[in-house]
Amino acid sequence: MSFNRGNFRDCTFMGRKDRKEREIKRDNYATKHSAAKRKETLIAIGVLSVIAVIVGYAGYLFLNMTVEAPGGPENAGALGSEHAHAAILVKIFGDEFDFSAPAYQIKSPWVHFESRDGTTIHKHATGVELEYLFDSLSIGLDDQCYVFPDGKAFCTTDEYSLKYFINGETMSDIRNYDIVEDDRILITFGGETDEQIQEYLTQLDNQEIMK
Repeated sequence: MSFNRGNFRDCTFMGRKDRKEREIKRDNYATKHSAAKRKETLIAIGVLSVIAVIVGYAGYLFLNMTVEAPGGPENAGALGSEHAHAAILVKIFGDEFDFSAPAYQIKSPWVHFESRDGTTIHKHATGVELEYLFDSLSIGLDDQCYVFPDGKAFCTTDEYSLKYFINGETMSDIRNYDIVEDDRILITFGGETDEQIQEYLTQLDNQEIMK
């Protein structure tokens, strides 16, 4: 059997050519893959940076809102200027009004109920009056009537009356009252006796104020 050097050189050349083409393809793939990864990384960094800026700016606005901010209470200080807590108990014909329901939780950053608790008012600025709290909850309130969000009203008559107590003292109206730390507020509607009112006040005194 004869050995053909020409064929050997051709095979060697073709082998080298194939290896070179594979190397080029491999290098091209690696280059494209690296570029794609860099592009994805840069996009991810850009998105995260935008999110961080938005969150930071929102936090800044929340902490630095003033009375000029939309929806802010009239004559209130900046958010964070005060953090006061007060206990509240509302009894309508002996039934307790449930502020722990989701419909009444954190409806305003200025004053609200939070953490699924319905017995502690949290106030986050000076000059925030109780009327603003009830307005934020869509509850009507004046010296005669307590009005549920659905429009059902409980108003003083010859037989039944709306009563307010703050720290055990009778109040004719509480709309303009600005709570201070550890206040206790009782609202009742019905024909309660003095003994029943005292029971409600005792219940209110025993409520924990969440801080």
